[in-house]
Parts: sequence; structure tokens; C-alpha cells
Amino acid sequence: MPMVGRTSGILREIEITYPIKDLRSEATYSSEILGADQFSAHTVAMIRTATIEDVPKLIQFLFELADFEHLSHTVTLDPDRLREHLFGPTPCIEALIAEADGDPVGFALFYTNYSTFQCRPGLYLEDLYIQPAFRGRGLGRALLLSVARLSVARHCGRMEWAVLDWNQQAIGFYQSLGAHPLDDWTKYRLSGDALLKAASLP
Repeated sequence: MPMVGRTSGILREIEITYPIKDLRSEATYSSEILGADQFSAHTVAMIRTATIEDVPKLIQFLFELADFEHLSHTVTLDPDRLREHLFGPTPCIEALIAEADGDPVGFALFYTNYSTFQCRPGLYLEDLYIQPAFRGRGLGRALLLSVARLSVARHCGRMEWAVLDWNQQAIGFYQSLGAHPLDDWTKYRLSGDALLKAASLP
């Protein structure tokens, strides 16, 4: 399936677009990784890089994700800003889209971070989401492992993400892939008025 529209200026070194159900004939992306057997013979599922035309769908997915995580009250989405950050002159985030029969049904959004101890970049997975009707078919796994493949291709030292502590299903899924929690670390955040106040301190 050909790419349509403008894709992120960062995703260049790996061709991400591929059909999931046809992966038994692909050397690079195996059906085991992408759960091809979870789809019927009449379903065409694939992972592809996001295009600028996907921004409205990404906005929809982000609202759905916030609702699932009980965080809708924190959302202040700006479509123009998201479009700029994905597809502007200096993109700072990247996204992959999961499709079923040509329709977007989920996404992964990630960006580059850095480990000074390793002296190597890493990828931080900010969001991973599949619509409820399409869960349990391997698409979430496909998205996450696609980001992992990009991490390896870019010689990253690690790939990281956060998960809400009540989401035991997701935690079990991540652990089944060999991921481990960073129990010795506590995440801190400055935002809103606290960030503005800190920035104004002498």
C-alpha cells in the first residue's frame, strides 16, 4: 500500500509500511511479531508512518486515550501545534498508524531522548493506543515492536515509556516482551503555574 501525503521528516531510515497478514513471506517483519493469525482472511491490517492527513485522526485517538486513562480533564490539544511538531521544519515527535482494512484504528507517538551514561540516544514512547474493538489482535504489539525496531536501527541504547499503575493488562503485556519497571526511580514534573514560577526564580 503506497504512502500518501507528507510523512515525518525524521522517519527515513526504515520503511515502516507493511501489511500484517502477509508477513509470512517477509523476512524483516515476521507474522509472530505482528500477530497475523489474529486477523481473518478478509482483514488487511498494517502499520505505517503517519502522514499530515492523519492529524485529525490522531487528535481523535488522543481524546479517546485520555478518556481511557481518566485524564480527559488534563487535555489541552492544539491541532496546529501537533501538526507543526510532527511535520514542521523541525519535527520533534514521530508517529506510526495501525490500520485495519484501510482505516486507522490506533497509533504510537514517540520522540528521541538521550542517555549520558551510555552516550547514546533512545526513543521514548509517549503514547500507544488501539481502539477497543481492535484490541487483542496484535496491533498494539505490532506498534510497540515497530518502535523497538526503529530504536535498534538508530543505534539507540534503550526504549522507555510509562504506564499507569492500575493498568495491569498493559503491565503484563510489557513484561511479556522483556520490559522491566524502573522501581528505583521516581518521575518528577513541573507544569502549569509551577513551571512558570520555577522559570521566574532568580
